[in-house]
Amino acid sequence: MSETTTDTEPSTGSDDDSSDTDTGVRVRRYANYAVLLVLGLLALVAVIRLYFSVSNAITTWVASEYRSLFQAAFNLVVLLAAGLGISYQLRRLYG
Repeated sequence: MSETTTDTEPSTGSDDDSSDTDTGVRVRRYANYAVLLVLGLLALVAVIRLYFSVSNAITTWVASEYRSLFQAAFNLVVLLAAGLGISYQLRRLYG
């Protein structure tokens, strides 16, 4: 009663095109991750150098009786900035 038809046309090679596209997307993604990794390492080195430079500036410019107070305030600011960055990234990753 119902008639079924089968498709007997040869494939046009669209599977090859999709695998090339998938490979291109994958390569682009890995290249983006590599660039992100390099930039992250550069940023890490810059942050570490900045931290030690500010510590040296505090030692040089602030009187000895206030150095620990300024160093503690600076460390608190760095800790708060890191906490904000971590919470922002966690919200981005997990909604």
